[in-house]
Amino acid sequence: MQRLSGKNIDVTVGDMRVRVAKATLDITDNTAVASDGGVPNGHVDGDVSASGELELDIANFKLIKEAAKSAGSYRGLKPFDLLFYGKTADGEEDKVEAFGCKLKLSSILDVDSKGGEKLLRKVSYDVTSPNFVRIGGVPYLRKDETEGLL
Repeated sequence: MQRLSGKNIDVTVGDMRVRVAKATLDITDNTAVASDGGVPNGHVDGDVSASGELELDIANFKLIKEAAKSAGSYRGLKPFDLLFYGKTADGEEDKVEAFGCKLKLSSILDVDSKGGEKLLRKVSYDVTSPNFVRIGGVPYLRKDETEGLL
């Protein structure tokens, strides 16, 4: 049976399909253990955040560049939704969505004069929408956490 790998994942930035050399999405959830007198006694919800990075070759970075050109600047880009989707011929499937991702250029040049690798640009992003992240169609946050925000 064929398993999913990074090679099977398609990435969509807004309405642009891009090919990435590498992509990450990390969630920070500051939920903590509640304690009474130093003894664990339940838990308390903490704040959440999510961020990641896309590594793009020059041809795929051009799509981001064109969007920035239309917006007037890279910082002028409005937040995008990101979709990471993959499916194998055997039906194994994964879908991760991150909403309202504010893009930031992080590493725009890393040149090695001996060559042998494509020039890559890194674009980092922060998730800014209360829709936050969905994994396999299931939201990370509970409904009561986003009530009044959506």
